[in-house]
Amino acid sequence: MNILYVHTHDTGRSIQPYDPGIPTPNLMKLAKEGTLFRNAYCCGPTCSPSRAALLTGQPPHMNGMYGLAHRGFSLNDYSKHLANYLKQFGYETVLFGMQHENKNAHNIGYDRVFVDSRSEREDLTRWDLTNGDAAIAYLKEKHDRPFFMSYGLAHTHRPFNEVDESIDPDYLKVPHCLADNAADRLDYAGFITSAMRADMCIGRVLDALDETGLTDDTMIIYTTDHGIAFPFMKCNLYDTGIGVSLIIKYKGNPSAGKVKDSLVSHVDIYPTLCDMLGIPKPEWLTGTSMMPLLNNEKDEINDAVFAEVTYHAAAEPQRCVRTKRYKYIRRYGDWKDYVPANIDAGGSKDFVLEQGLLEHQPDREMLFDLSLDAAERNNVIHDPKYGPAAAMMRRMLDDYMEKTDDFASSGNFPRPEGMILNTVTCIDPDSNDPKDYE
Repeated sequence: MNILYVHTHDTGRSIQPYDPGIPTPNLMKLAKEGTLFRNAYCCGPTCSPSRAALLTGQPPHMNGMYGLAHRGFSLNDYSKHLANYLKQFGYETVLFGMQHENKNAHNIGYDRVFVDSRSEREDLTRWDLTNGDAAIAYLKEKHDRPFFMSYGLAHTHRPFNEVDESIDPDYLKVPHCLADNAADRLDYAGFITSAMRADMCIGRVLDALDETGLTDDTMIIYTTDHGIAFPFMKCNLYDTGIGVSLIIKYKGNPSAGKVKDSLVSHVDIYPTLCDMLGIPKPEWLTGTSMMPLLNNEKDEINDAVFAEVTYHAAAEPQRCVRTKRYKYIRRYGDWKDYVPANIDAGGSKDFVLEQGLLEHQPDREMLFDLSLDAAERNNVIHDPKYGPAAAMMRRMLDDYMEKTDDFASSGNFPRPEGMILNTVTCIDPDSNDPKDYE
């Protein structure tokens, strides 16, 4: 079976199968033909750590990618990357477009790589279309062996350079964690436009898969790295940061057309593929195969999922554990304030800074009862009624960190030589001022 891994950038669950206000018809069609997971989570709500976890089956603190690849971080062992593991079983591995596992896409180990040489920030749509054209050309080739194809899009990453003429920002519903004002509505209109462009580019590749007769022989996985690039979302351990889209489609899928509320993590995808393809699961995997869910044999495979942040543009170490009912977040480090460099630039960031975000401090320890507080607004960590739940969640996180040898337990956070890191007080992560860098 071929594998087509399609991934967008900073999309969270802000697409039509989850939100009818965002017109992404190709992804909606894929969801209805495949299995839609409504309770899927990344392992780290920043770009490189999230993708590295999915593609190694290990959390970032284990695989070495606890910061951004273009800022000096890398995997401990690229042989663990899914593309390289599949090569051992006769797969041709090909990459088109975005990746975040190495500063240089050619250093990962794919058999073939095509990445538009222009900066994606110049024109995200043109960049995604060019890489998509190369992917389509590949699909039209004769294939002597199965392939693992990664098609990565720059959309829906910032900057949002346009608002589609079909969108009137005055009549948008913004995410619940944003203020409903003109600046945020306009900013979010740019995101929706970006999602529409991504959907168009994905649709072209899926159509080519149909036209070449490869669909029935291909498992399609669509996901994203983490939540959208707005305040209190990307680079945060709230569900708005770690919640991701996940759609899986393949011929003969017993759960095709169904929606799953099962608690799953990105690290569960690697062992799922191993089971699907009938190949051994490597010993380093930490996730659980989703095949019992896809085969309708179980309702759940996980009691909990885990996510983390160590570095993004600046250091902001934190860890979390999420069950179906509770979310527990713990922040580390000597500083207690918000870290503005870890909020992507845009109208929504400007607004929260103008309103005094940096005069406030996030709680160092948080517990949310998600059954009663799905928006994660009421921190009950000090509520005596939740004492047993707090103890359980602390213990669950501590046990996981010990089991996976998480360096955060000691309070020591490794810093690879040559890494680029903003100070925790820096506002603009692209600043040219030396004082904004450690």
